[in-house]
Amino acid sequence: MKEVPPRDGAPISRLLTIMAALRDPKGGCAWDLEQTFATIAPYTVEEAYEVADAIERDDLRDLKEELGDLLFQVVFHARMAEEAGAFAFDDVAEVIADKMVRRHPHVFGDASVRTAAEQTLAWEEVKAAERKAKGAGWLDAVAVTLPALTRAVKLSARAARVGFVWPTVAEIMDKLREEVGELETEVVAGDKAAIRAELGDVLFVCANIARALDIDPEDALRNTNAKFVRRFGHIEKRLAVDGRGPAQSNLAEMDALWDEAKVAERAGSTE
Repeated sequence: MKEVPPRDGAPISRLLTIMAALRDPKGGCAWDLEQTFATIAPYTVEEAYEVADAIERDDLRDLKEELGDLLFQVVFHARMAEEAGAFAFDDVAEVIADKMVRRHPHVFGDASVRTAAEQTLAWEEVKAAERKAKGAGWLDAVAVTLPALTRAVKLSARAARVGFVWPTVAEIMDKLREEVGELETEVVAGDKAAIRAELGDVLFVCANIARALDIDPEDALRNTNAKFVRRFGHIEKRLAVDGRGPAQSNLAEMDALWDEAKVAERAGSTE
């Protein structure tokens, strides 16, 4: 049994010591020892979403815990990298510190930035110089691992910065109607691959609409998901009064109960 690291030092040092103990081949945790960057990555993404969820719920107590979970993910990856002789946690902290100093010359240098908009422009200029130095393309900075809708917004936003964009929301809506028409054509034809491609085009145009209207499509869809769950729950409750469930109902009845839920919501109640 390993000794529990004391609380008398810096909390981050205690956490790093705990992580090292978990990965110690002699007496460590079998599960932690089996993990790789690839197997841990989904947990890292999940923890980031849980941070966002705590923020959405304005639950600062939960946010503190979720940020701790996310920090543990960083520590886990850094520990595995250290074991591989690549880098350690201090290197991770140092590289982001250097990056923040480099990207804020108006704070840590002589540059002058008067507004947040000017800062955003300056930030992009510094990032563009960094990408050029690495030989990266204009869109390479948008991570492939982002949720698809979020990545679509970021891709279209980056393209828009160099003028590759529909000028107005009305024109994007016209494009949406065009893509929906092409999707309908492929649905009739029944070609699954073509349907998949056209559906992707529809979703990408929807992401462009979200970008143009400054709406987070992931947030919009989360709200709609929650609304769907809430209204379907109303259907279940109403059917349960008669000792039935959705499987014992039909579409017409459930659709009527769905409309009933909508009316109740507009009246300020979900019951």
